[in-house]
Amino acid sequence: MGDLMPDIALETPDGATIRPSDFKGRPAVIWFYPKDNTPGCTTEAKDFTALADDFAKAGVALLGVSKDPPAKHQAFIAKQSLAVPLATDAAEGGLSDALGIWTEKQLYGKKFIGMVRTTYLLDAEGRIARIWDKVKVKGHANEVLDAARSL
Repeated sequence: MGDLMPDIALETPDGATIRPSDFKGRPAVIWFYPKDNTPGCTTEAKDFTALADDFAKAGVALLGVSKDPPAKHQAFIAKQSLAVPLATDAAEGGLSDALGIWTEKQLYGKKFIGMVRTTYLLDAEGRIARIWDKVKVKGHANEVLDAARSL
């Protein structure tokens, strides 16, 4: 913690790019999740959506990131009525690779490469103030909001 978040571009659902440095001047929460429209990822995105106004009142930006393509993010946002921005980290050597959270995982004895559900709280300078790794979804968005308010 205390390191600057790597400033690697991500693609937004509308085809634009966004970088962690775009949030400079205010705190930000960047959460990485495995896949759109799966139970845990949907719950997490809905929980952040439910608290989006509270994060905004605290001056904290939100961004959810997965390897899913922009079109899939658009469908996820529409289907789940999400009010949080999402971005795609599809490029090899992308932000999740730089952070070491696109890595080998194991499920039911089968190994595969996937996203480790991880949340980063950045201070207004873009430095990592807190990391939640291997996130358990229930209550997570509230915990992150409390931590963000304390910055």
